[in-house]
Amino acid sequence: MALPVCQRSGRCLLSSLRHYAAFTKGRCDSITGTLRHQRKNYPGLSQQFHCQYMTQNTARNSILLRRAGCAQYSTQDGVMVIDPESNLPSISQKQQRTVVMPRVDVGTLPEELDDVPPLSPLDVITEEEAALIDPYIPIPPDSVTLRDYVDHSETLQKLVVLGVDLSKLEKRPNVGTFLLKLDFEKDISKILFFLKDVGLEDSQLGPFLTKNPFILSEDLDNLHKRVAYLSSRKFSSQAIAQIVSRAPYLLNFSVERLDNRLGFFQKQLGLSAEKTRDIVTRLPRMVTGSLEPVKENLKVLEIELGFHKNEIQHIALRVPKMLTANKRRLTETFDYVHNTMGISHNLITKFPQIFNTSLLKIKERHQFLHFLGRAIYDPTLPNYVSLDKLASMPNHVFCEDVAKASIQDFEQFQKTM
Repeated sequence: MALPVCQRSGRCLLSSLRHYAAFTKGRCDSITGTLRHQRKNYPGLSQQFHCQYMTQNTARNSILLRRAGCAQYSTQDGVMVIDPESNLPSISQKQQRTVVMPRVDVGTLPEELDDVPPLSPLDVITEEEAALIDPYIPIPPDSVTLRDYVDHSETLQKLVVLGVDLSKLEKRPNVGTFLLKLDFEKDISKILFFLKDVGLEDSQLGPFLTKNPFILSEDLDNLHKRVAYLSSRKFSSQAIAQIVSRAPYLLNFSVERLDNRLGFFQKQLGLSAEKTRDIVTRLPRMVTGSLEPVKENLKVLEIELGFHKNEIQHIALRVPKMLTANKRRLTETFDYVHNTMGISHNLITKFPQIFNTSLLKIKERHQFLHFLGRAIYDPTLPNYVSLDKLASMPNHVFCEDVAKASIQDFEQFQKTM
């Protein structure tokens, strides 16, 4: 009875081994196909999957080998019999039996995974595969626009967030190349902190750098010296912030140049230090601009238009913009107001805002008043019309309060001109 048991047990073991070999071969074929698919579609994942499979397969082989080959043998009636209850290796003083399990040579797997050729541009891929593609956009060696470099430059990206208009800067010679060479943390942040200390708001930093990007090349110590000079000339902190924001290039001027500019206006206009500060604060651009238009307009006001020096001083204090106004516009406005409307130098000096008004607007309103018989500019006469009302009032207020007519009448009169 023992012999049939032994033979049946042996047949069971061999059958198990055959099933295991078939299972292992099928699993190997399945895994190999999976690896090929992974390697073709996801090159980075195939190596990781192969390593995991090797580890899991080796552990599984070890367990199966241990279960199949580590059964305890015993002797019954002189016949060796397998003891399924024992987990210890078979040790017999008369005979030791070793079972060799068939295994898949996993070392052959990499040889079966042929390299997949790269995808052709004509190959059709899925949306998921397209999402995994990381396009490489090279940096252009040269370009006419900074837009091509924004994606590659952290400095340009932060300037855009700050509010700098790169489309304006790229039109200026060499500015784009200059900005690309700057490091935001090293070269730009210190200037921004300085401007904040001067008094500029966050919303003003972007427009400031758009107008004057060259302040980024200035030495920080020199910038502090220029602000200290303005403070020494008794400009308040609010006035300095206003001057810097409205005239961005002022801080690019050296202390000596700033002193010469302020001295020029004080001497040419005969102003006190306090009035010089006032006129510079109200129109700081005249300090950074060319002095030639200022010199020419001062001569025009005095020689051609016949104003006295004290009258010129009063006009400049009331309307500083006249010092940098277009010469032709200045003379044409004066000629019409003085010679056609009959306004004296004294009245023009009291209401110099007339020079800031469009000449067409002055002509339309004067001729409308003349048509209505209300063009009276003498302060001693009834129904006197001041130049201030003539120049500054909106049309509907001018018609109602000055012309005593409807806005429709004025618009109809404009069509006849």
